[in-house]
Amino acid sequence: MGLLLSRVAKVLKFPAVTAYLVAGIVIGPFCLRMLGIEGVDIAALKSVSDFKIISDVALGFIAFSIGNEFRLSQLKQTGKQATVIGILQAVVTTLLVDIVLVIFAITTGKISVSVAIVLGAIAAATAPAATLMVVKQYKAKGPLTDILLPVVALDDAVGLVIFAVSFGIAKALSLGGAISIASVVLNPLIEIVASLLLGLIMGVLFTFTEKFFKSNSKRLSISITYVLLTVAFSMLEFNITSDIHLSFSPLLVCMMLGTVFCNLCDFSAELMDRADRWTAPLFILFFVLSGAELNFLVFGDVYVIIVGVLYIIARSAGKYVGAFGSAALAGSSPTIKKYLGVTLLPQAGVALGMSLQAEQVLGADGILIRNIVLFAVLIYELFGPMLTKIALTKAGDIIPDGAVSARVHNDDHHKNKKA
Repeated sequence: MGLLLSRVAKVLKFPAVTAYLVAGIVIGPFCLRMLGIEGVDIAALKSVSDFKIISDVALGFIAFSIGNEFRLSQLKQTGKQATVIGILQAVVTTLLVDIVLVIFAITTGKISVSVAIVLGAIAAATAPAATLMVVKQYKAKGPLTDILLPVVALDDAVGLVIFAVSFGIAKALSLGGAISIASVVLNPLIEIVASLLLGLIMGVLFTFTEKFFKSNSKRLSISITYVLLTVAFSMLEFNITSDIHLSFSPLLVCMMLGTVFCNLCDFSAELMDRADRWTAPLFILFFVLSGAELNFLVFGDVYVIIVGVLYIIARSAGKYVGAFGSAALAGSSPTIKKYLGVTLLPQAGVALGMSLQAEQVLGADGILIRNIVLFAVLIYELFGPMLTKIALTKAGDIIPDGAVSARVHNDDHHKNKKA
């Protein structure tokens, strides 16, 4: 279904990832139930969640691919810019969403301050999957793409810290009791350090193991095995004390795996290219399943729509203003300042994971947060990839059909001269 709709999307000049999401929505339990098809009810959503392992593995490979963008040779050119932009735009986005929603909470009383604070933290997260798929589909290449993928990677790391701090404060406000320093400060730091350390260890072992094999097929098998192993290990959790626990971020762990491997292994670029071909159907499944999980019932609550619209407007403004300002501060080119913020709009997996945690802990406030995020993700995932494509095209990183880049033109010119 996803592949068939991607042919329609191509005619309409939409990114394929949008077609995969729409396919999931069409064949998902919520859409089928709305059509009145007998035997389909909300319990059918469980059949979609049973495929969570596919989503977990797909996100692992996506993070592994993004780790390839942290080659030391590239970081020497873009590392400072990516770090400044990745941190500042996430903080600006959170602050702007917090301000807008806290004012709404105080003036209307329709949502609590806890809900506003948690939504502000969730707003920092960006969807690396949709961004990476657009970059790969259109073979985007240029200054904006070079800075975009490292920023997306850093964005989620910063988002984890912001969410942990905000969530700790929201729990104290919503459930009562003192704010725990361990839950607000220590746990997120432990998670980030532990994730990077686990990724480092797996990356070193991965590089060491690859040297024992010479054939491309066996090297590809080892590559896939190590990504699967790393995803599995990153799901482990350990309780150290009642307040302190050790857990990992699968995205950070797998990004670190890819970063270490691409910097230590001299044939990593070829292997990562082969792995990308192997994962193509896996990524399609990931997005179709993501579409099937989107709950249209959130449109039945007017306050979810109102707060969702406020959230989308404030987050979009925060991403654009934050990226523009931080890019200017980092000395980036006018093109990056103008278009980077637009490419950071997609939001999905990480944000949904944060909202699920809120739903499990904050009771009624958590359910409201979950529904608002589901509403926002539905909008962002349908329109975000298209906006990313437009921004990359305007920036010159995507060459439109029929156009020839200056680099290709020059290569042909040199070939003609030699002939």
